[in-house]
This record gives sequence, C-alpha cells and structure tokens, in this order.
Amino acid sequence: MKKRARRLSNETHEAELFRASVSDVTPLRQTGRALLERPRPHPIPAQRLRDERSVLQDSLSDHIPWDSGAETGEELSFVRNGVGQETLRKLRCGHWVIQDELDLHGLTANEARGLLAGFLGYCLRSGLRCIRIIHGKGLRSRNREPVLKRKVASWLMQRDEILAFCQARRADGGSGAVVVLLKGGRVTPGG
Repeated sequence: MKKRARRLSNETHEAELFRASVSDVTPLRQTGRALLERPRPHPIPAQRLRDERSVLQDSLSDHIPWDSGAETGEELSFVRNGVGQETLRKLRCGHWVIQDELDLHGLTANEARGLLAGFLGYCLRSGLRCIRIIHGKGLRSRNREPVLKRKVASWLMQRDEILAFCQARRADGGSGAVVVLLKGGRVTPGG
C-alpha cells in the first residue's frame, strides 16, 4: 500500500513539474489546414519487368531455342483433330516416358506395315500411352533416303488410336524415329 501511495505522489509531483515548465508556452494558431495522408506508391511488378527484359534480350540475341521453327521440312509431326498443340509440344519435349519401342529399319514396307499393326494392337491391349517407332534414317537404302519414314507417318495417321506423333528427340533416335502418343484406356480384344 505504501508503494502505491508513493508512486501516486511521484506521478502527481511529475505532473505538477511539467505544468510549471510549460506554463509560459503559447499555443500555435490554428491554420485550418487538413493533414492529408500521402498516396501510397503503386507496387512494382518486379517479376513481370524481369520477364519482359528477358524476352527483349532473347529477341535481340542470336540464341535460338531448340524447339523454335528450325525445322527442315523433314521432321514428322501430327496431331489428331481435337487434340491441342500443347500435347504435341509436350510430346516433343519428352513429357511422357517412352514405354516400349518397335524397330522397323532394315525391313521392307510390307514387313514393316504388318509388324507396326501388330505392335499397335499389343500397345493398346497393354494400356501403353507413349511408344517409339524406329524407322531408320535411310543411310543404307538406295539414294540414301528414308523409305519407311513417310510410310510410317501415313500408316499412323490412318489409325484412330493415334493422338499425336513427332520426330524423336536426338537422344531418342532423332530423325530415325518417331514418338507416338496413343489414346488412353485398355481396349478389349476385338474392340
């Protein structure tokens, strides 16, 4: 109780001292001005600015991305109607794991067509989605041109279960192979 009374008397004494020290101060005149808060600056879209700078730098440089339009006209690619171009881009980038492959190079067109049909049937029954078909580069054929390349593309485009295909990445066979994306779901035999 004594501590509390002592603290109150100290506070009262300090208040009296303060009043005595400011007793001769004159208050400032009222100017009628309103104190307005300054508007906050707009946030700076730092990431967008970095992206725009990067795009500008890329457009001015000699750097050509691997999947830009550097095609020679020999690359095979196909997308079924109703399947987006994004699917083809993902197929080119190796988004899906290649689950099986068929090597046709060195075969005649008739032999290759029969093997390809059988292999596609097997893949559908097994529920495979992404496969590679090696048709060869034609280095050992007459005129050193790939014989099976265009035929394989034509045969694949005729099959409804083929969603898309494109030339394989260099590590997966390059111009001597195609990567194929099949429709999902298992197909029953005879169906």
